[in-house]
Amino acid sequence: MKKGSLLFFAIIFAFIFALSACGSNKDENSSADNGGKASKKTLRVVTNAAYAPFESMDKGKIVGFDVDLIKAVAKEAGYNVKIENLGWDPMFAEIQGKNADLSVSAITINDDRKQTFDFSNPYFLSTNEILIPKDSNIASADDLKGKIVAVQNGTTGQDAVSAILGKNNKNLKKFEDNNLAIMELNKGGADAVVADNTVVEEYAKNNPDKNLKYIEDNKNFAPEYYGIMFPKGSKLKAEFNKALNTLLDNGTYAKIYKDYFGTEPDIDKLKAQAK
Repeated sequence: MKKGSLLFFAIIFAFIFALSACGSNKDENSSADNGGKASKKTLRVVTNAAYAPFESMDKGKIVGFDVDLIKAVAKEAGYNVKIENLGWDPMFAEIQGKNADLSVSAITINDDRKQTFDFSNPYFLSTNEILIPKDSNIASADDLKGKIVAVQNGTTGQDAVSAILGKNNKNLKKFEDNNLAIMELNKGGADAVVADNTVVEEYAKNNPDKNLKYIEDNKNFAPEYYGIMFPKGSKLKAEFNKALNTLLDNGTYAKIYKDYFGTEPDIDKLKAQAK
């Protein structure tokens, strides 16, 4: 090959290399956002998707209030999220073992759990209620004595019923999730189900053919607050608290809440619980 040809091809290769370098720089910056800052990593979020309307499966996709909220909070904090449905007990194990970054699954903040996990500021106010057949004579939690009660294992609903019936009472039936507990009620294997008010109310409203009703008992069931759960000592807690507070202030939280529950949230009560 002649010298002139070699020089020509050298120039062509140099030009192509320069174009490739420009393309690479563009690709590297294409995911940048938040005012030009590079995107942060994708976080592994674990949940128990059997708790509508907070998290449930819909055509193979995890949907619900918690799902929309955690995506919004993570985005505000500068993160992407990958949400996985593991089940209730495995979810806690993954967070305790620091194999996941955080968990959101209508998890009540309480002193026992705070010994092992870190929690965000509260993002939802809840209380337990009793789901029963419409012809039931149960009128309060005290009437559960002597009755067969179904609950989700490892929840505050189980704790509340244990306090009334006794921890090892044979009439306390524990299930992996609330769907199974409610199935037990529907087939006549239980007289009542105790679970969070939103779950109970949503089920009764969406399944009128089951002829169920729900009752409150503020004497026996204290208010509870849900939080985002992190491994102990997680640095994400402060970032997510800041992001959550922003959503409470700018109306994003209220919009997500109204989309699912049709009412205005008590923002002031939630913020008053922040420590």
